Amino acid sequence: MSPCSRTAAPVPGRGVAPIVTAPQKFRAACFTIEGLNSFALVIYFSYLYFFFRDQFGFHDRQNLELAALIGLTYAFFSLRAGRFAQRYGPFTALKIGFGVMLAGLLVGSQLVAVAGQIATACVVTIGMCFTWPVLEALVSEGDPADIPHVIGIYNITWASTNTLAFCIGGTLIEKLGYRSMFYVPLAAMVVQFALVFRLEKIHPPSRAAHAGPQAVTAGPGQPAPTRAKLFQRLAWLANPFAYIAINTLVAMLPGIARKFELSTMSAGFACSLWSFARFFTFVALWQWTGWHYRFRWLVTAFALLVLSFAAILIVPHLAAVLVAQLFFGSAVGLLYYSSLYYAMNASDTKSEHGGIHEAAIGVGNCLGPAVGATALWLAPQSTSGGAWAVSGLLTIGLGALVWLRLRPAKP
Repeated sequence: MSPCSRTAAPVPGRGVAPIVTAPQKFRAACFTIEGLNSFALVIYFSYLYFFFRDQFGFHDRQNLELAALIGLTYAFFSLRAGRFAQRYGPFTALKIGFGVMLAGLLVGSQLVAVAGQIATACVVTIGMCFTWPVLEALVSEGDPADIPHVIGIYNITWASTNTLAFCIGGTLIEKLGYRSMFYVPLAAMVVQFALVFRLEKIHPPSRAAHAGPQAVTAGPGQPAPTRAKLFQRLAWLANPFAYIAINTLVAMLPGIARKFELSTMSAGFACSLWSFARFFTFVALWQWTGWHYRFRWLVTAFALLVLSFAAILIVPHLAAVLVAQLFFGSAVGLLYYSSLYYAMNASDTKSEHGGIHEAAIGVGNCLGPAVGATALWLAPQSTSGGAWAVSGLLTIGLGALVWLRLRPAKP
């Protein structure tokens, strides 16, 4: 059993009251750090594009270029951070991650030049790379039967604080000014940095080193190894395309707010609906496991992603944009949940595979905005050119998903 697995379960029939074990306390601490991390980073990154719009005059194309740079940085360092954590240990990686983000936000809060702020965003991104793969690994290692449950809690935890930050971030900025997008995350980072030392102290002794690798075998609730690997590849393809859509959308939110004449606070409320939909999708997928290893759920979510993304950015009616967000949030929720679940369920090197999962997100975060920015550069007179170009890219991804599923399996 791994450090994060449940132990000391009550003996059936003896009426023993459940107790909070060391592994359970450890997981609870991991979830606390995860929730704070999500809240802090959404406050900073989701409203970064409003900051660049209002402070430096950025429009959609410049914001998409910035988003592509952040995504490229995340893709490059996530893979290396996952391998670093696998080799040198999760707590070393977490200390580096939170320390780098803390320093970056502290320095960035005092800078006024555009180059300095771009550098700050990249530094914070590098620090972030050392946190998510490790947190994913810490909560998901252990008994394979535990994975669906803990992945569900993990997703619900970050999605709930993500949604809260997205919703109230605009209000914070409007009431407290743009410096709050540095100071609020800074306060959270200080708490997280301290919690890592506490986490290290309550880390239960691992039996995994003596148990040998946990092979993925066919059994009750567990697919055959070939099917598990197939769905891992399908999800690794689908999830970057989900983040192609997400990061393009977030970078263009200031443009959407301008189109519908929304203030930063109103945009925070109106444009966070998809995040609420994603949260409730996570809750539903956690409670119901019928979607596990069912291709029709994956492909339906991908198709909804394409249609809802285009509707949000192209349809000129706010009511339609709000409705489209419900489908968009549901689609990205299933695609993300699938990617993380299949990645963790079919791997032994959790931190490294967590790094691959996050690097794939980074690829999507870079590719979508890069395509959108290129389209706007080539056709600056077309305000919807970026949205159409990224929608076309998503359609290609949908075709690739179907092709990968239908391709004959290798012997």
